[in-house]
Amino acid sequence: MDRMKPRKQVYNGMPARELGSEGWHKPWSGGNGGNCLEAMKLADGRIAVRQSTDPDGPALIYTSDEMTAFIEGAKAGVADFLLS
Repeated sequence: MDRMKPRKQVYNGMPARELGSEGWHKPWSGGNGGNCLEAMKLADGRIAVRQSTDPDGPALIYTSDEMTAFIEGAKAGVADFLLS
């Protein structure tokens, strides 16, 4: 009988606190009054993102390809409509 503890399922919208408090980083920050995103690279390569002012709130989980597409698109100006 296998007595190993089952792995906790990581899913989109899960409480960020369930991912632990270690490993979260603010990849960018500015003069926005502390309203920053925090990101964590998960063991399986996916990326979790949470709001820094609500560390117990939901975590959005993205694949590496999804995050790459978002960052490259943002750099290219594709997301500029979000700023106006």
